[in-house]
Amino acid sequence: MFRFGHPEYLYLLVIIPVLAFLQLYFQIQRKKKLQKFGNTELLSHLMPDVSFIRPAVKFYLLLLAIASIIVTLASPQFGTKLETVKRKGIELIIALDVSNSMNATDVEPSRLDRAKLAIERLTGKLINDRIGLIVFAGEAYVQLPITTDYASARLFLSSINTDVVPTQGTAIGSAIRLASNSFSQQEDINRAIVVITDGENHENDAIEAAETAMEEGIQVYTVGMGSPDGAPIPVGANNRSNFMKDRQGNVIITKMNTNLLKEIAQAGNGEYIAANNIRRGINNLIDELGELEKAEIESKVYSDYDDQFQYIAALALLILIIEFIILERKNKLLKKIDLFTAEEKHKEE
Repeated sequence: MFRFGHPEYLYLLVIIPVLAFLQLYFQIQRKKKLQKFGNTELLSHLMPDVSFIRPAVKFYLLLLAIASIIVTLASPQFGTKLETVKRKGIELIIALDVSNSMNATDVEPSRLDRAKLAIERLTGKLINDRIGLIVFAGEAYVQLPITTDYASARLFLSSINTDVVPTQGTAIGSAIRLASNSFSQQEDINRAIVVITDGENHENDAIEAAETAMEEGIQVYTVGMGSPDGAPIPVGANNRSNFMKDRQGNVIITKMNTNLLKEIAQAGNGEYIAANNIRRGINNLIDELGELEKAEIESKVYSDYDDQFQYIAALALLILIIEFIILERKNKLLKKIDLFTAEEKHKEE
């Protein structure tokens, strides 16, 4: 298995074709300027030591050396073997509400931003557990399949906003059903769904979906975002002055539905957690998840990645030495050696 330890350096390779094009352009311009002075063959006799090929050869050798150095900086590595690693953990899927009501600012900076911060803290405390991410509004979508790559989870999380799901609404039931079907096929492992939402459900099947998940051995936890007093819904994530209104022109106030979230958690044999205080709420959630019995999770990983940059670095050094040895002008000592003349003299003898 081959990989780069720092692949971001490979973007520097874009300068290679740019420099090659510039070199070709200036070489053509140079030839045009020389042709203005007279015949090319005559000029070559007037400048016997000048080489038109050597500077180009030196330049392209230098480009090759630069490319080798860039690849060296990217740290090429080879994985020597594929190992099956066994860890003890659970499988956890987070269903995040991204409906417009999550832009409300009754919790700062907004319900959605506070939820994303809660998930980030949660992933920072997980050890050896598999995690997946689902986003939902009027419909539910898998944002990140079940994985042990917490870095990817945080990367996907950073790009989430209320525009990622085109259909508005709050389909908690659909999110729970999709999450239930998104776990791995491994048996004898505990599974949990964490629904993070303000609880403004627009469907009546959330409790039924939680009961079905519980029957399949999946516990459902709910995390409430918002306040019972509620807040207006901004038009756009960064708008703090223009709010959504109903048909009569009244500002719509969105309130967290605590009772529904408690009922969903109860139906799913889980717990309801109010996350207005992120640190306390996430700590409570971690404690709840920690009570689940952890099973062995198998995953295949390439181990013993060896750095192979030294070979590329040696190649770059060799190219630079060759480029240094080659002179831009013709070598007077080598010019005296005429292999063809020497061969003819040998035949005559």
